[in-house]
Amino acid sequence: MRYVDGYVLPVPKKNVQAYRRMAQKAGRIWREHGALEFRECVGDDLNVQMGIPFPRMIRLKRGETVFFSWVVFKSRAQRDRVNTKVMNDPRLAKMMDPKAMPFDFKRMVYGGFKVLVDA
Repeated sequence: MRYVDGYVLPVPKKNVQAYRRMAQKAGRIWREHGALEFRECVGDDLNVQMGIPFPRMIRLKRGETVFFSWVVFKSRAQRDRVNTKVMNDPRLAKMMDPKAMPFDFKRMVYGGFKVLVDA
């Protein structure tokens, strides 16, 4: 069964285009190393009445938006292999300078998930 890494992170609205450029490069790297899908989605309808809205969950600050993103793999074992290759890829290392990040890495929510339903 497929495996998904999912993450939610706050991005200052002024940095959305910089984050998009970084994500496009990162997506190509993940795909080259074997990821099946790489998706980055920017918040649009966030003032919902049901459940806990993403802005409250991520403690969104004024001038920020939320990204909801995921990477799909064939399996957890394949995900582990792909992520090891990605983390060792020098192209990604160039983008990982904490001082140059277009988002607050410390507030990123991340986890790995088994796919339960694939309809």
